[in-house]
Amino acid sequence: MPTAPQTTDELYQALQENDRRPFGRTRTVTAEELVDAAEQFAEPRPLAHALLALQKAYNYGSEPRKSPVVFARVLTLFDEQPDVFDERLRHTLFWRFKWVALALVALPEMPLASLRQWLTEMRDRYEKAGLGLQPYYGQAYQLAVHVGEDTDLAYELWAGRARTELSDCEACEICGRALHHLAAGDDEQALRTWEPVLAGKESCQEEPARSVSYALLPLLRTGGADRARELHLAGYRACRRNPSMSGEVGRHLEFCALTGNEARGLELLAENRNLFDDVESPLDQLSFLTGVEVLLQRVEALGHGGLPAAGYPGRTWTVAGLRAEVRGRADDLAARFDTRNGTTAHADRRRSRLDRAPLLDALELTLRTRGLDDVTPAAVPAPGPAPAAVPESLPELIARARASAAEGHPDATAHWARLRTLVAAPGYVHPDDPAVGPLVRLRADLLADEASGVGEKDLFDEAAALYEEAAGLYDDAAEPGRAAVARASALLAAAQIAPQDADEAEARTAALTDAHASMVRLHEAATDLTPYQEARLLRLRATALGLRFQTSHDEEHLAPVLAEVDLLDAFAVRHDIVGQISGALLLRAGTHALRGDLPAAVSGTDVLLDRLRAHGPAWHLPHALGLRGRIQLGLRDAQAAHADLAEALRLAAAWPADAVDTARLHADLAQACMRLGRPDEALRHLTRSAELELRHGSRFDAFCTYSNAAQLSLDLGRIEDCIALLDSLLAEPDVTAGELDDRLVAQLRLARARALHAGEDLKAATVEYAALAAESAGWDDDPGSHAMIAAETAVLLAESGEFGRAREAADQALAAHAREPRYEQLSSCLRELARLQAQQQGAEGLADALALLADAGRIADEARTAGYEARGRDLDSALAYEHGRVNAYASEYETALTALDKALTLLGEPEPEPEPESHDRDHVGEFAECVRLAAVVEGLYLERPEPALARLDAAVSRLTALGHTEETESLTSLAARLRDEG
Repeated sequence: MPTAPQTTDELYQALQENDRRPFGRTRTVTAEELVDAAEQFAEPRPLAHALLALQKAYNYGSEPRKSPVVFARVLTLFDEQPDVFDERLRHTLFWRFKWVALALVALPEMPLASLRQWLTEMRDRYEKAGLGLQPYYGQAYQLAVHVGEDTDLAYELWAGRARTELSDCEACEICGRALHHLAAGDDEQALRTWEPVLAGKESCQEEPARSVSYALLPLLRTGGADRARELHLAGYRACRRNPSMSGEVGRHLEFCALTGNEARGLELLAENRNLFDDVESPLDQLSFLTGVEVLLQRVEALGHGGLPAAGYPGRTWTVAGLRAEVRGRADDLAARFDTRNGTTAHADRRRSRLDRAPLLDALELTLRTRGLDDVTPAAVPAPGPAPAAVPESLPELIARARASAAEGHPDATAHWARLRTLVAAPGYVHPDDPAVGPLVRLRADLLADEASGVGEKDLFDEAAALYEEAAGLYDDAAEPGRAAVARASALLAAAQIAPQDADEAEARTAALTDAHASMVRLHEAATDLTPYQEARLLRLRATALGLRFQTSHDEEHLAPVLAEVDLLDAFAVRHDIVGQISGALLLRAGTHALRGDLPAAVSGTDVLLDRLRAHGPAWHLPHALGLRGRIQLGLRDAQAAHADLAEALRLAAAWPADAVDTARLHADLAQACMRLGRPDEALRHLTRSAELELRHGSRFDAFCTYSNAAQLSLDLGRIEDCIALLDSLLAEPDVTAGELDDRLVAQLRLARARALHAGEDLKAATVEYAALAAESAGWDDDPGSHAMIAAETAVLLAESGEFGRAREAADQALAAHAREPRYEQLSSCLRELARLQAQQQGAEGLADALALLADAGRIADEARTAGYEARGRDLDSALAYEHGRVNAYASEYETALTALDKALTLLGEPEPEPEPESHDRDHVGEFAECVRLAAVVEGLYLERPEPALARLDAAVSRLTALGHTEETESLTSLAARLRDEG
């Protein structure tokens, strides 16, 4: 706290500000400082408020040892100066007796007799104050459950009594009753009791998060897996990283362990590593650690005990090591509680949780479904069929690797990988075999294979260097043909290196032109080329020109590509090199597609597929089908595209994972599914594509794809899915370490903020938006994005009633907009701010609302001057409509009606039924809404029903005649109301 409050008003303001902070060390330390500050004032009431605020911080900060001490001071103050306590303070005082009872239960060092003594004190105080005893019996029941004795009698004494003003809230009492049924083994009755809380009808500080965590397993046992999944996503988010809800976190970890989601469980454990250190309550520790142990036990049983796990600070942990540590600590805590209580209740409950078998083999909890293999420290390739057996004989292995590479067979990757390991091993002895050749040639082969791999990852500078090194070794091995191929490959890789400080397309086009010319010279100078090597050179030449045409889109570059492809095709057919025949046909079809001649491209892929099915190679089929699927998407034949892409995926499963770009196939299938109106299927393909990209090391592309998946899930209304996906991504090590592109991370955070907003978690959304707005203010190279983020932040602040801060954010957006215009976004933001202010403040907020609309008017003028055409609503008609709505909220009805008439004039009469995807449908909806609001103002508020009815009847007739019957429903309903009231 920068400066201690000097007056009681400053103290109360500081207490209010601290009350808005999340529970944790910052809030607790500030509360302690405010108690010290309150003690300087002669008036005792501020001290009472400060002490109660401190107790609240201890209670929800999971520090039960300190809560009773603070409450003792409050109680002493009450006994000595009861007049200090007004009705509100008195209510809080008696309410907090329950907090102390629960805090004492959570401390195993506190004797059982002391717990009962405190309950007696509570009963005596309640009786003396004339208060009902139902809250006392509620605490007596809680103690009975904790000890494990006489619970049925204690339950009847509590549940059979009428509630009082000091009873726990409805949600908490519902949870208590449901847990009683759960302990009796009646899952269905427990769930029926819980329903009002699980449905969101009853809630409080701890609910429904607490009930959700307990209801997950009963839901699974009664066939409610889908609902358990939904509640897990929402419930976990409400308790994560919260020390006072560590037990709830533990139950979510247990849920993951028992549903085949062990990898997600480890991810959530890492997100909650703070709970190992921040939870001061021994009872909460026991509950949390038991849930952790259930998860770790399951992971270890599946053979992954060596995986890293997030645990106690100060050292690194494996699953097995952390499990042993957790087991020892949890067993000790359970023993301490049972010793204090004289029962075995806690050890028995621990054993029951640890002995549970998985309830489901697999339950897809999130859009990012991963297994334990995906979280191993080393990179794990995507699953696929095992390659052909690697020969044990070294000469045979070398020969097989070279033969596989020559025909482009996917098994070559496994062969080269095995050889790379053997050659790198100490004591490697190269075979003395003329058929194998010298070691220098093998090293060149390995370098060329490595270069190919890094080139596929677009690391062109590394690829070029490796190819050049391989070429030198081939020279040393007296293999001039192979050296020529390696040098040509280096030329192609070097030409694709992104140019610096130049027009990228122009520079790359020139580089590819030069590379092709150098390849031709290299080819002409080469001697003793085998047919395979000559075909490789021809393929590289054609590829260089194909890339040039793709980069330049210059028609003059088309004919040279096709000429090179014809050379390759003729040569490959003459020498029966099937892989290069397929390559030539693929290049030709792809070139037609780049030109935009999609029918010719489809015909070309048809020829290619016929040949592949007849002559092979079979591993080219998925790629060819994928190309035809993409071309069909270009032809808007989504059904044909889906069929081809699905078949490509099916065939790809027969080959090693790195043989086919399955991530691309899934992404293309997602596009086809969206066009077919199957968004949920599209979402599955998007997430699968992203996960494959991650496995292959393409993290930037993967996160971009995941961002698209998050947006789609939000569009589908799957808000919790969206948030869970983004939370998982933002917890990735390279994100938290700041190694991923900061703008991409900001995009993910923005998507999360929007999802939180859509899920009505305004507090969390506001925090994220405000942080993003502050961060994006420094993006001098991208003021437009800052304008967008600041505008969205302003709207969210206004929704929360913080109009001063909203205006500040809007001013930031306007300043950024002046540098890089965002006409529609800023106009929409300002109109919405005006609407919210007028709606919430009425006439009092009218002046500020009109000032916002004046800013929106200036933006509309700027857009008109700049010749900007809005993609959505017309800025002028939307502004006039908002003037009408704002004035109506402020009871300025004549002004409102004038503005709405202006909006109708600007909108104009609707046209006949448009095409389904036409923007005119939005225009019709705007027209109908503007007529409706004008009629409301005119007929209801200005009490002029005749002209209002004339307006409505004319609009209904016009819309009906033009086929817009759906838009007339609200108008006919209003007209009927006006006639009834008239």
